[in-house]
Amino acid sequence: MTGIGAAGRKGEEVRSDVWIGVEIKDSGGIEISLKSRVDFIYGDAIKELILSGMKHFGINDARVEVIDSGALPFVIMARLETALRRALGRDLPEWLPEPGPSFAQPSSRERWRRSRLYLPGNEPRFMLNARIHEPDGVILDLEDSVPPEEKDAALILVRNALIAVDFGLCERMVRINPLPEGLNELETLIRAGVNVILVPKSEDDDQIEEVDEAIGRIVKKTGENREVFLMPIVETAAGLFKAHKVAKASNRIVALTYGLEDYIADIGAEKTKEGSESLLLRSVIVNAARAAGVQPIDTVYADVFDLDGLRESCQRAKELGFEGKGCIHPRQVRVINEVFTPNEEEIQRAKEIVKADQEARKQGKSVAVIGSKMIDPPVVRRAQRTLELAILAGKLTPNWNEEEG
Repeated sequence: MTGIGAAGRKGEEVRSDVWIGVEIKDSGGIEISLKSRVDFIYGDAIKELILSGMKHFGINDARVEVIDSGALPFVIMARLETALRRALGRDLPEWLPEPGPSFAQPSSRERWRRSRLYLPGNEPRFMLNARIHEPDGVILDLEDSVPPEEKDAALILVRNALIAVDFGLCERMVRINPLPEGLNELETLIRAGVNVILVPKSEDDDQIEEVDEAIGRIVKKTGENREVFLMPIVETAAGLFKAHKVAKASNRIVALTYGLEDYIADIGAEKTKEGSESLLLRSVIVNAARAAGVQPIDTVYADVFDLDGLRESCQRAKELGFEGKGCIHPRQVRVINEVFTPNEEEIQRAKEIVKADQEARKQGKSVAVIGSKMIDPPVVRRAQRTLELAILAGKLTPNWNEEEG
């Protein structure tokens, strides 16, 4: 049994990662060559970890070269597992890290999803401190941000990160690859405790039903008792015309969003700052989501340095009916959270409307009046939603009405 494989990254610019090369041999035991920036502190521990991993994977004879850039154990073992799989050309028994504080933390259908931070699935350094920026969710990406030749490595690393990394209160999301490839990633992610699966290139309800059925089989097989939710991503003209069917295709769906760059390329349009080329898509997504009873979530804003532009984009999205937005850099999280959180003026106005409606009902009236303005039921529903969001944001207690008399 022989073979050569490698995984991971090396170089002066690399942080929190490791490169591991393995040469499987027929004899000679395990030989480890280690170069590490923290060799004087952790060198022996890294070698012991590699040896224990080789034993776990059933490898008795091999030469292992390790170039470490400050990687944590869950990263080292993900890279070792990938290198061995590549060397042997077959699956191996998984090495799973010790669960971190947020492992298998449940989520809920109604939870806050103002901001979701994309993290490349093959870059461990971005995962480690994601929670400190306080996004409502983190998306470990297996799709566009990962080169095709690194898809296998990213899945193993994301699996280990979901288990080991403390993501705090963030909802743990993963964007899988387009079907059918993405179906093969589901079991690994579900056993690792994922909360939400993002389904890219969603063009038809049949696709979502296929994912839903696969999740059902996996949950039954593994005995998982957590809910696994779905967020389809509409990215094409075909998806636009079936957005409502997509949004209704599974009871697991909690939100609907869209991918702007792929959509613009698909229809042959030019991207504008005002977003006129995508207004139809954005309007359809909001309406499809609302009709299906799920959250409409806006796409990312590509210029990470233009925070004023981001704020304007968030405000336009909020005016259209979106409840959150994706972000590709931690600096965007604060702006997005601020815009999509009801401010004091909005909260007070919503209180007045809800109280006026309650008083009108007590008097047997079907429509409330504030000053000279009639308050129709749709206005009341919007006010109620504002208060729900304020409660989720911690700016209002659930019993505010009783407390204020």
